[in-house]
Amino acid sequence: MRLGVLDVGSNTVHLLVVDAHPGARPLPAYSHKATLKLAELLDADGAISESGISEIAATLAHALEVSEDKGVEALLPFATSAVREATNAEHVLSRLAEETGVKLQVLSGEEEARLTFLAVRRWFGWSAGRLLVLDIGGGSLEIAYGLDEEPDAAVSLPLGAGRLTSGWLPGDPPDQADVRALRRHVRAEIGRTVGEFNRFNPPDHVVATSKTFKQLARIAGAPRSTEGLYVQRELSRESLEEWVPKLAAMPVSERAALPGVSEGRAGQILAGALVAEGAMDLFGVEELEVCPWALREGVILRRLDRMRGV
Repeated sequence: MRLGVLDVGSNTVHLLVVDAHPGARPLPAYSHKATLKLAELLDADGAISESGISEIAATLAHALEVSEDKGVEALLPFATSAVREATNAEHVLSRLAEETGVKLQVLSGEEEARLTFLAVRRWFGWSAGRLLVLDIGGGSLEIAYGLDEEPDAAVSLPLGAGRLTSGWLPGDPPDQADVRALRRHVRAEIGRTVGEFNRFNPPDHVVATSKTFKQLARIAGAPRSTEGLYVQRELSRESLEEWVPKLAAMPVSERAALPGVSEGRAGQILAGALVAEGAMDLFGVEELEVCPWALREGVILRRLDRMRGV
């Protein structure tokens, strides 16, 4: 069957269409993205403005048209931290359902971490052993660890690249004092969770997902996306530590010219790099591998499992 997963994230609304069958690997058929930086639609009280709601509704309506055009049989719509943390989240969800017919499922941070972990486990298989999975989104950082398909530990921290950029790095390029302050904040937040994971055996394989990690790996020399999903892409802490000060000294226009960095995310890549560097350092990770599957694939896989009665 043809499934569509509609992801209302902090940076984009992303419709991913796949041909999927229980017991088989979902095959991507079509991808449609619309940039919608929800953090910028919040008012001073942390609520999504009425004009922002209208903008989201229009974006969802267009995504629905695309899904119909592509023959989607079942649509799985969900939202993450930006909607979850809006002070008027219930009103937003009600309005969107009324105007578009889309009833968004709001995932908790822990659900995001668990579903992403499921996708990574299915991608690498049981032979990967104990996995530590890191995912930097626009609004949050998810960390999960485990040996099975359900992680033994899963947390979500308010360390998304978009959130941190808007809250901590106003300059272009940012003031070095602001960069240092953000670095301290990031490491303090991650440091509070490290003990929860250190009680387990060390991971056999450390994996990262998300656009931020893909772009950081590309900057550091990993193969470009046009070389395909199955090409191994890695990121070392050493190369990341070399790039952080370079990114901090660059204006957004220069970052956008780097290999793999999109113009829409160039402003966020420094904050993302500080989170990635902090996580790798505090968890003692020298090198990680970037996985092409993440939260959207996890949502699809969970749906297929339920169809099989798993």
